[in-house]
Amino acid sequence: MSPGMTRYGLNQNSIGNTIIPLPNLSEQKAIVNFLDRETIRIDSLIKEKENFIDLLKEKRQALISAAVTGKIDVRSERA
Repeated sequence: MSPGMTRYGLNQNSIGNTIIPLPNLSEQKAIVNFLDRETIRIDSLIKEKENFIDLLKEKRQALISAAVTGKIDVRSERA
């Protein structure tokens, strides 16, 4: 094997001579549009979940505060 090679028989010439099929321009644009739409949708879902997590943190803090200040009785046993 030559220096810099990681696979036997794989060299710059064999890579340079490899034919890689590409979709036509209109199909590439359709793929880009699809990925853009999906990225926007995923980003929106992430933001929605982050907002929900923030709300849960606020509610948790309010519950802890209420328990510490005696606004709720935490000594009662459950039946």
